[in-house]
Amino acid sequence: MSAISPMPNTTATTTVSTAGQPSRRNTELLLLAFAVILPCFAYANVGLALDGEMPSGMLGYGMGLGLLAGVGHLVMRKFAKYADPLLLPLATVLNGLGLVIIWRLDQSKRLQASKAFAPAATNQLLFSALGIALFVAVLIFLKDHRILQRYTYISMAVALVLLISPMFFPSVYGARIWIKIPGLGTIQPGEFAKIVLAVFFAGYLMVKRDALALASRRFMGMYLPRGRDLGPILAVWAFSILILVFETDLGTSLLFFGMFVVMLYVATERTSWIVFGLLMSAAGAVGVASFEHHVQARVDAWLDPFAGWGKSQASEQIAKALMTFGSGGVAGTGWGQGNSDLIGFAANSDFILATVGEELGLAGVMAILLIYGLIVERGVRTALAARDPFGKLLAIGLSGAFAIQVFVVAGGVMGLIPLTGMTMPFIAQGGSSVIANWALVAILLKISDAARRPAPAPVTNPDAEMTQVVRP
Repeated sequence: MSAISPMPNTTATTTVSTAGQPSRRNTELLLLAFAVILPCFAYANVGLALDGEMPSGMLGYGMGLGLLAGVGHLVMRKFAKYADPLLLPLATVLNGLGLVIIWRLDQSKRLQASKAFAPAATNQLLFSALGIALFVAVLIFLKDHRILQRYTYISMAVALVLLISPMFFPSVYGARIWIKIPGLGTIQPGEFAKIVLAVFFAGYLMVKRDALALASRRFMGMYLPRGRDLGPILAVWAFSILILVFETDLGTSLLFFGMFVVMLYVATERTSWIVFGLLMSAAGAVGVASFEHHVQARVDAWLDPFAGWGKSQASEQIAKALMTFGSGGVAGTGWGQGNSDLIGFAANSDFILATVGEELGLAGVMAILLIYGLIVERGVRTALAARDPFGKLLAIGLSGAFAIQVFVVAGGVMGLIPLTGMTMPFIAQGGSSVIANWALVAILLKISDAARRPAPAPVTNPDAEMTQVVRP
């Protein structure tokens, strides 16, 4: 006799594809606790070194930094549950250490005696709060990062406005990179332009990548691009040169063009674009330096900083920074026991890494650079894991812009390349920088959340799955 028996109900079983990765929010919470405690210990060490007692504002500082980190974490649990667990703690520890270093320089008697001195730690804490607020807003209101693709050409127009607007304001220390708003102070629009440009480049290259990937001929092991496809890179190169000429801003010019070349290489997988980009960047910089006095002065200061001692402010600052790094040695002089304030007004902005080099030594500089490297690595990993081409290009563009900015700032301070005048992300004084970089991290987290979020389980009807079992 025979009977028909239904198969066992399999709706409760799961697979790796449907289960996905764990949210890792508890891991993030533990790392955030460490990211808050570490700057608090640094703050206490500075106070003990300067005054022999714990700083009076330590409790408020610790609670404020912890509150900002806690708000970011709670919003992550709700709106980016599966995002990367390392990005928020890494950014928090950098921001916290930056606040400590800026406060330490505010206590300098030499800087306080300067006419241009203004305490910056309180304002930087306020800007950090605004950065976290923008971070939260991006996580809440940016439901899907692919929405940004709709605004590809609008973002291009916004970026052009941001990059061109400083040309109509007076130069500050030889460069036009700030715009002054009455009642609000100065804003550096280039910090926000890098995010908007990444959106435009990602949307543009998504459409044009197939044409740009075509090669015309092979030369010295490289596939050369077709002549008709050189238009976009020539246009971007020309615009970066115009920024360098009219705003004498070497940092923004390098960042702008370098980010485009990196994204172009990722989109096309053609090494020739990297070679063309490096050659064009070098040719443009040399050409502008030959007639632009401000750029030439920075190149001269880079080649021989001690030759311009007492004659060029750029040469004197770089020379003092090199001596500061040298006096720090391997282990450093200790928190609050250095003399990096001798650099002057730029000690807490352009040359803040020199304070790290002197008071924490080579070990401290390598630790800071390692944290920056981890942020870039997590951004690249997010790009590799992204499920859509736009998300891949946007994540690699934001990560590349962050990496290039760290390189040009650290390289300029250490004497590897000419000084650019940009700010070290999260650490240096600068409201525009800290706010824009928190927004950058938020976008990376939204892409990461979409990449790591489990795929919806397929809906099946177990009643329809029947089989015939034959019994003897």
